[in-house]
Amino acid sequence: MPRLRDPSPRIARIPALKRMLPVAALCTVTAFLAACGKSDAPAAAGGAPKMPPVEVGVVVATPGDVGLVTELPGRVEASRVAQVRARAAGILLKREFREGSDVKAGQALFRIDPATYAAAADSAKASLAKAEANLAQATATVERYRPLVAANAISKQDFVNAEAAQKQAQADVEAGRAATRTAGINLSYASVTAPISGRIGRALVTEGALVGQGEATPLAVIQQIDPVYVNFTQSASEVFALRRAMESGQFKRASGDAASVKLLLGDGSVYAHPGKLLFSDLTVDATTGQVTLRAEVPNPKGELLPGLYLRVQIEQVEASNAITLPQQAVTRTQQGDTVSVVGEDGKISPRSVKISAAQNNRWVVLDGLKAGEKVMVDGFQKLQMLPPGTPVKPVPWQAAGAAPAAAPAAAAAPGAAPAASAAASK
Repeated sequence: MPRLRDPSPRIARIPALKRMLPVAALCTVTAFLAACGKSDAPAAAGGAPKMPPVEVGVVVATPGDVGLVTELPGRVEASRVAQVRARAAGILLKREFREGSDVKAGQALFRIDPATYAAAADSAKASLAKAEANLAQATATVERYRPLVAANAISKQDFVNAEAAQKQAQADVEAGRAATRTAGINLSYASVTAPISGRIGRALVTEGALVGQGEATPLAVIQQIDPVYVNFTQSASEVFALRRAMESGQFKRASGDAASVKLLLGDGSVYAHPGKLLFSDLTVDATTGQVTLRAEVPNPKGELLPGLYLRVQIEQVEASNAITLPQQAVTRTQQGDTVSVVGEDGKISPRSVKISAAQNNRWVVLDGLKAGEKVMVDGFQKLQMLPPGTPVKPVPWQAAGAAPAAAPAAAAAPGAAPAASAAASK
């Protein structure tokens, strides 16, 4: 039979192991607590880590002279309009122009049957020739009687009658000449010409029509559309407000002899050629309370047609020492207009301002801001979750669509430098 080991030595070591286990556990717990104490020591010494300040977009208030542009409705009107009418009665024989084309002053447009006027002209010429013959005979009689009356060969009454006949013949000649000119004018009316240069519309009559019978029949309309007039209206209260502001020195008249005028077409595009303001009407429309203004605008290509509706942008005055802000920077309420100003300590404070008008999606601020102050434009949503008075970090604001500023080289990623050097080596 095999020999069995004596278990007494192993049994004797069991109490010793039981005594060692609590000591090892205690050492392990002590080491863990020491490690935790070392990791928490810096946090306890420095306190909780602070969050970086929120970045908000700001613009710097910069005063200057700003032209105040007013947008008003307007309509195009031809600078000159002439109605072509038949001044001679007769049958219309021919139309001598193309409808919708440009015509020159004096150009023949219509031809009316001239037969009766030509006959009247010939008759007037014959009457003039007869009067001239009678004048020649009367003059010869006077010259023949002159020496005879001096010699008492004829009575003085006969000489006086001869002189009277001569003067009557002279008057008949003058009347004949006038009748001849009148007949020539009537004959010229048979050929209807353009009174002005411009663009002619459609013909209002056709060949074969009887025109000018008892009235001057309209034949066509010529309109001069280069340049054109643009008539628009402005509220009388606005006009008075601008005048008072100029008298007080807050506004000044726009530079130049006449205010600049820009046109916005129906599709929203800006017309290529600016115009100038000609005059403002002296009366106010009693029904609308509006004052009529007129501008002259070049129209070399004939794009602006009479009757066209458009919007007029006119710069009448300039605001001195005004500041322009993006529209989203201004909060408009019934109580007034306010902006958020970022102070030197980074804290935001509201500020009441006085707004004049909007120019190119920017408000014109006349009062309430000083030069150099930082006005908050972007970042309002970030501040909703923060308590009031929390400092912020102002950064320059960029409009949507503007090119972002180039990132500095120090902010590049660590792996960008080897890539750049590798690209350079290639």
